[in-house]
Amino acid sequence: MTEIPQLSLYLLSGRRSFLRRSGGAVLSVGAIALLAGRESVAATDKGASATADANILNSELGVEYEGIAAYQVGAESGLLQKPVLDLAKQFQGQHKAHADLMDKTVKKLGGTPVEPMRNADYGFPVDKLKNQTDVLRFAAGLEHEAASAYLNAIPLLDDRDLAKMIASILADETMHWAVLLQALGENPAPMTFVT
Repeated sequence: MTEIPQLSLYLLSGRRSFLRRSGGAVLSVGAIALLAGRESVAATDKGASATADANILNSELGVEYEGIAAYQVGAESGLLQKPVLDLAKQFQGQHKAHADLMDKTVKKLGGTPVEPMRNADYGFPVDKLKNQTDVLRFAAGLEHEAASAYLNAIPLLDDRDLAKMIASILADETMHWAVLLQALGENPAPMTFVT
């Protein structure tokens, strides 16, 4: 029977191509309904996948907003020396670039991007930030948490291009963490795997 190869052709190249290649064979109402249902299921699956990916990216967007706010707290603390302050501003700028990319991507996927909270709403331990070391340790902890969040998000994304984007940001967060550990005089690569 030739129906199975023709169905495969339909699924690969669309309804018009299928009808053209079928040699004008007449399809039953049931066959047409089956084919239409497959298109509908595929469209539904794709829509659900995009929604799920948008939700994951929204979660990571919240992580970026937290990083931006944390670096603002550090910059405004008056505790950072010039070279460290410059580095904090650079890292904050990179978090802003990540947030901008994710905001646009969530919109492209049909989602509504989350909004940043006010700095006070993040519950940062500002009362415990007494010197530059405290600020660096605080930032390093947040960078490690961000790297872990991205690592956990990668396998959840259906769109592999989005997974690559998240993996690239994961690498950046890990570099931030390593640089901050080095600035603290600690081992910049304390573990074999990011957890």
